[in-house]
Amino acid sequence: MAGLWKSYQKLMSKHPWKLQIFTAGSLMGIGDVISQQLIERKGLTNHSVQRTAKMMSIGFCFVGPVLGGWYKALDKLVPGASKTVALKKMILDQAVFAPCFLGCFLTITGTLNGLTVEKNLTKLKRDYPDALISNYYLWPPVQIVNFYFIPLHYRLAVVQVVAIIWNSYLSWKANKM
Repeated sequence: MAGLWKSYQKLMSKHPWKLQIFTAGSLMGIGDVISQQLIERKGLTNHSVQRTAKMMSIGFCFVGPVLGGWYKALDKLVPGASKTVALKKMILDQAVFAPCFLGCFLTITGTLNGLTVEKNLTKLKRDYPDALISNYYLWPPVQIVNFYFIPLHYRLAVVQVVAIIWNSYLSWKANKM
C-alpha cells in the first residue's frame, strides 16, 4: 500500500491534472458498480457495462475537469489556510458550486440516458431537491477538513475517495427512471 501511495504522489507531482481526471473517472465507475451491485442488486448477469462506461466518461469529461478547475479557482478566490478561510471555502463550495454542479450532473446523465428535454426536466424536478439535501448532509464536514488540512493537488483525490459512497448514490439517483 505504501508503494502505491508513493507512486500516486510521484504521478501527482508530474501530471496532477491528468491524474485528477483519471481518478475522478475511475471512481465514478467504481461508484456505479457499487450502485448496480449493492444498492440495486442487479447481479453480474444484469450489470450494465454500458452504464458504468457512461458514468466513467462523465467522470473523465465533466466531474474531474470541473472539480479540479473549481478547486484551483476557489484557492485563488479565497487564499490562505486558516480555519476561517476553510469555512469561507466550504460556504462558497456548498452555496454556489454544489447546486450548479448537481444540476448539471443530473442533466448530463439524463441526456446521455436518452431522455427528452421534457423528461429530463421532470426527472430533474423530482431528483434534484433530494440530491441537494443529501449533498448537504455529507459534504460540508468533508470540505471543511479538505480545505483546512489537504494541499490543493490532493483535494480532488480526497473528495473522490469520499465520493465513492456519494457516486454510488448519485449513480443510483441519476439512473433511476
